[in-house]
Amino acid sequence: MKTVVKWVAMIVAGLGMISFLFLFQVYQDFKSTAEEVYTPIQDGVSEKRGEAVDVASKDPFSVLILGVDEREGDSGRSDTIIVLTVNPTLKTTKMLSIPRDTYTAIIGMDIKDKINHAYAFGGIEMSMKTVENFLDIPIDYVAQVNMESFIDIVDIVDGISVDNTFDFYYEGEHFPIGELELDGETALKYVRMRYEDPAGDFGRQNRQKQVIQGVLKEVISLNTAWNYQAIFQALEKNVQINIMFEELLDMRKNYASSLKNIEQLYLTNGSGTMMNGIYYYMPNEAELETIQGLLQEHLEL
Repeated sequence: MKTVVKWVAMIVAGLGMISFLFLFQVYQDFKSTAEEVYTPIQDGVSEKRGEAVDVASKDPFSVLILGVDEREGDSGRSDTIIVLTVNPTLKTTKMLSIPRDTYTAIIGMDIKDKINHAYAFGGIEMSMKTVENFLDIPIDYVAQVNMESFIDIVDIVDGISVDNTFDFYYEGEHFPIGELELDGETALKYVRMRYEDPAGDFGRQNRQKQVIQGVLKEVISLNTAWNYQAIFQALEKNVQINIMFEELLDMRKNYASSLKNIEQLYLTNGSGTMMNGIYYYMPNEAELETIQGLLQEHLEL
């Protein structure tokens, strides 16, 4: 009996050591990836804030997510523009998708144009300032994602599931109504289709969210635990953020509950118009002011 207990203890100790070494390696790889994707923003603290947010002290903060579709011969435009405000006291996150054709002032260019052109004109920094001006809130953090290459992660996690709401064809691929299993190539086509969608750009935004949520669901599942290095490598190639490693750890510790409770906001009451043969989305001013107020309140400004 003593021999059995001794062997069991040795096995448990061995498994514990293996788990410790595995978690330590994951930590080191995560730190390396975080340092690789970190990109400081020159202008620092937003003019709409007196001082920088402190995630270690649980300050509410905002994040701008720019999904950039970079194709050959094109510098790229931010086809996906999502703003998150995160409040740890309320344990909630508000999520707003800004239509890429939204007509607004491009800060730094003294012109009005489509909001997604800010990235083509001045990269991440001009996009941040333009979105700040449009929503009248500070943008504390930004994440730029190369959407075409980022879809590689869909293949790493062996595909994702989405619930398609209407039947369509795009680039030779059929997407029937119902639950679909997508690999990387079909997922990219699924999010790119725009003009056949009766909801226009809003429908495209919803499909983008479906793919992002599908990827996140698979990434955090146990099925991908042993693929984490491939996922980290894909992130290193396709993501830039201005969040330091220590801040990421504080966010994970202090804001986990907030990120599980997401309320989606929409700009839907505007109207489309043609100017010089180009389509623009003109936001409804009353609706925009309401959303600005909601985000300001959520950030406790």
